[in-house]
Order: sequence, then structure tokens, then C-alpha cells
Amino acid sequence: MLELLGRSSSINVRKVLWTCAELGTAFKHTEWGSGELSLKDPAFLALNPNAMVPVIRDGGLVLWESNTICRYLAAKSARDDLLPSDPARGAIVEQWMDWQATELNSAWRYAFMSLVRKSPAHTERVALEASIAAWNHNMTILDQALAKTGAYVIGPVFTLADVVIGLSVNRWIMTPIVRPELPAVSDYFERLTERPGFRAHGRNGLA
Repeated sequence: MLELLGRSSSINVRKVLWTCAELGTAFKHTEWGSGELSLKDPAFLALNPNAMVPVIRDGGLVLWESNTICRYLAAKSARDDLLPSDPARGAIVEQWMDWQATELNSAWRYAFMSLVRKSPAHTERVALEASIAAWNHNMTILDQALAKTGAYVIGPVFTLADVVIGLSVNRWIMTPIVRPELPAVSDYFERLTERPGFRAHGRNGLA
């Protein structure tokens, strides 16, 4: 059986949990990184030398990097709706997944660490304001894309892009910052809430 390692409060672990919910994939979940299961444990570092979650074990395969794991699980299940096999449509899904992992994540990281995690290393006012401005700018880009599709990130069909970006939208809404009015994003958030996987692993009080 597929084994997922990582604490369920992690946004990246929740990507995999939500993907498994969409796929109906059975798995064993070990809350590594919580309590006594340290990410610095040699047993965990042997799986992921980056000391980060999530990690999956699927038979003899070990994978880390949340977006890669989600793509693997969708491809293994032959879910062409979540990750199209058509090269062009598949590339668009992966384009937005990569945007979430690079541009969007980079924008919100400082603000989130400062305002939610209360990190003592993230208290510089100028850096905080720059992070919030960059975060809101990227969310405006998303709003424009959603206004065009009227539904999900790449069109009328829910894909893996919505899993990874939907969790980032949840984080944006739950972080105490001044946000612009983005009606397409607001509608999108409510649309995602209709999905049991998002209710369980996204809109559940976790940022």
C-alpha cells in the first residue's frame, strides 16, 4: 500500500492528501515531522536528504516534492482529467503547478512566516510589506485567469493545478493581511468548497 510520510498540518502534505481523496487512493499516513518522528532522524533523511515533507513510498519507489508526487499519483491512476495526457493541455496544468511552487510560494513565504508562524527571523517591516504586495499581485494574476475560464484554473474541468493553487488560495484568505477584492478568486474558493477533498484538507481551519 502507498505510504505517505508527513504531518497533516503541512500545506504540501495536504496537496497529496487532497489528491488521494480525488483519486480514491488508499494509503497509510505516518505523521512524520510531528512529535517524536523528527525530520532529522537518519531513517527519514535516508528517504529525503532535504529533511522536508511530504515523502511517499510506493513499493520500491520513494518520491519527494509535493507537486511531483501529485503528478505521479494522477498519472499512475490514469486520471486524464486531473493531468491530461495531451501534451499541450498537460503542459498548461504543469505550468500553473510550477507557478504555484515558484512565483506564488516565493511571494507569500515571508508574510506567512511573519504573521502566522510568528517567526523571529521574519520581523522586518519592509520585507513584510514587500511580501504582502507580491502575494496580492500574484493573486491578481490568478483572478484574471479565473475570470477568463469562469470555473477552474485552466478551464471548465478541475485539475491538479487546482489542488496546489486551491491550497494557496486558502492560505491567502486565512492570513491576516489587507487583501484586494478579487471576485473571481472568491467564487473559485466557494467552488472548491463543494469538493469533499478540499473541505477535509483545505478549508478546514489550517493555513
